[in-house]
Amino acid sequence: MKQRQGICGLCFHSPGCGVIASFDENDRIVGLEPDPGAPMGQVLCPMARSVEEIVYSDKRITHPLKRKGPRGTYEFEPISWDAAYDLIAEKLLEIKEQYGPEAVGFYAGTGSYERAFKDAFQLKGSEIYLASSILFPYGSPNTFGVGAPCYTSLGVLAPKLTMGCRHIDMYSDVDNADLILVWGTDPSTATPPAMYSRLANAAAEGAEIIVIDPRKTRCADLEGSRWIPIRPGSDGALALGLAHVMIRDDLYDKEFVENWTQGFDEFARYVRDFPPRRVAELTGIPEETIVDLAEQIADAEGATYIMYTGLEYTKSGVQNIRAVMVLWALAGQLDVEGGRCFLGPDRMFPLPEHRQIATPGYEKSIGKDQFSVYSHYCGGEPHASLLPKAILEGDPYPVRALMVLGASLITSWPNAGLWRRALDKVDFLVCMDLQMTRDAACADLVLPAATAFEHSSYCYYANTIRYREQLIEPVGEARSGFQILTGLAQRLGYGDLFPDHPDELLADILHESGHTMEELMAADRKALSLPEAPMRFHKWEKGLLRKDGQPGFETASGKFEIFSAVLDQHGFAGLPEYEESDETPVSSPELAKRYPLILGTGPFKPDMKSCLRAVPSFIKKYPHPALQIHPDDAEPRKIKTGDGVSIKTPRGQVVMRAFVTDRIMPGFVYAPVGGGGPLGTVEWQQANVNEITDERQYDPISGFPVYKTLLCQVKKKKRVRKTAASADPSLGCGG
Repeated sequence: MKQRQGICGLCFHSPGCGVIASFDENDRIVGLEPDPGAPMGQVLCPMARSVEEIVYSDKRITHPLKRKGPRGTYEFEPISWDAAYDLIAEKLLEIKEQYGPEAVGFYAGTGSYERAFKDAFQLKGSEIYLASSILFPYGSPNTFGVGAPCYTSLGVLAPKLTMGCRHIDMYSDVDNADLILVWGTDPSTATPPAMYSRLANAAAEGAEIIVIDPRKTRCADLEGSRWIPIRPGSDGALALGLAHVMIRDDLYDKEFVENWTQGFDEFARYVRDFPPRRVAELTGIPEETIVDLAEQIADAEGATYIMYTGLEYTKSGVQNIRAVMVLWALAGQLDVEGGRCFLGPDRMFPLPEHRQIATPGYEKSIGKDQFSVYSHYCGGEPHASLLPKAILEGDPYPVRALMVLGASLITSWPNAGLWRRALDKVDFLVCMDLQMTRDAACADLVLPAATAFEHSSYCYYANTIRYREQLIEPVGEARSGFQILTGLAQRLGYGDLFPDHPDELLADILHESGHTMEELMAADRKALSLPEAPMRFHKWEKGLLRKDGQPGFETASGKFEIFSAVLDQHGFAGLPEYEESDETPVSSPELAKRYPLILGTGPFKPDMKSCLRAVPSFIKKYPHPALQIHPDDAEPRKIKTGDGVSIKTPRGQVVMRAFVTDRIMPGFVYAPVGGGGPLGTVEWQQANVNEITDERQYDPISGFPVYKTLLCQVKKKKRVRKTAASADPSLGCGG
């Protein structure tokens, strides 16, 4: 069996895990193994075991498809790429002439994370790469990205508002930390998969790991670890309560506060209202645990955190994350060995920006005057949550055509029915993906996307760049997202504004770094790394965080902004204030009488949300969508593992199977996302949890939906229907 070193091509969430790929006699990939000598090659996620099933799935879209049946069906016929491009160009030019270019929108989902795609189409002035500039030369500012419901709060808004940097400009020094908080995330199922192994190593060496989560994840099983269950959505209150204890007990870093912060005095007054007793009432965490945890963070010889979506998906998501960042700075655990550290510009390959294209006018977009902080840091990108209203109500004007790449809008956004109506109404819809999505049922044209095994590109690891070699020929006529969009740009008459090949972008990066393509191709595993350098801490003191080389932070004040000037300018609270979400037992006690459980939603691995429902090994292991529920909540409802259950919110209900477990806190249930598409078992196809989430509840700063703190009721299904309901007129009066 042949083997080749390469980069995994199954997902784009991680920078690119190094693999050794095995091939059969027909040059088909049949297996992946870790390549420990490569970047991110120490361990692979469970999806790697299904590589053959995923790449060669009989559900792959292999040719461009044009609708031949009514919308709502999957009746398509094959057409050529030329005919597909002709149709897109014809429709877009027609809409532009009749309604103006802004009547066309583009949405880039997780399937567009591929590195060259991100670099080729990143919006000028954007701090993040999760939207595409492909329609800017056409004249439309209405580009949207998956950053609107995911990552941007943690990855951009909170750190930029507070410290003037992005999440990827920092790292958690888990390899040297004595104390590690795993807060609102599950590294055992997240990408890149190496983090869980590093945590396991840290625990084996004596580091204490504290898991703050409504669910007991695998990290809480590591040696010397501790689980602190927390009421969903109250994380910001906990961070403020910990800061209260540090200030009250004189445990904070006074030198840092006096010389490098803005807004400490106001913050100190604000957190007086978050003593341990009140925070215990809000979070469900005992007072003594809160005090002890504050002391541990302040006293640790290196304390760091791993954090993600559990803090983003509440009404005060951005402020929750800012509160943790402030807590770490007060504790003296910012940019110290074992703490939460800055990389520094000299530890990152420079990324050129001269190719980036600016929006033709944010003021002309459907996002004008809405979610201004989000757009401020995202290159004028309007928020995608505004799309249904523009399509259905023409507010501020109708969006009549939409192109969707690597996303499933109907199954990933709240209020699936609203998005169905919106996609049904657009005059022209194009979907680009590996497999059929629920969106594709509304599409006029479906284009086959490729996995990253099927094209060449590169991966960027901050201090390392590696060439991504094409490992297999494309399946059918599949094309990479990069190739699809550069081809479209050529048809629309502005192909010269975008590179013809990922190598052009890579050559730019290497040129600015002082290296050449020849050096890269001759290097081991075609990877170049910056030379090792001694770690320097407290970089703000040394002028290593600002572009002008001056001491301080890259913020308007030059300081660590506990009070954010940008938030204040945009009409939001400058301090990281805590706000209860609209639909919780605290804010809606009357509603909680009818819906007494808290509903959290999210993915579970190795499913990649809706992408892999057609993988036989996944469906064999997880044939039913399963709701996690605690025995204390299941027993009075006479619910057992495997029972059908109805999950009800004020917006409707969905049916799943129950999984009774004590690894979730009482009063909280957890439902998987990704159901509701055309793939997988009938139960998966009928179980879109976003039928019962609410588009009207969101963080006003980021626009992120509230996915983690909604109220629900769970009841055992008395009857599991085996056939579809149908009317029978023969029953007559006797019926």
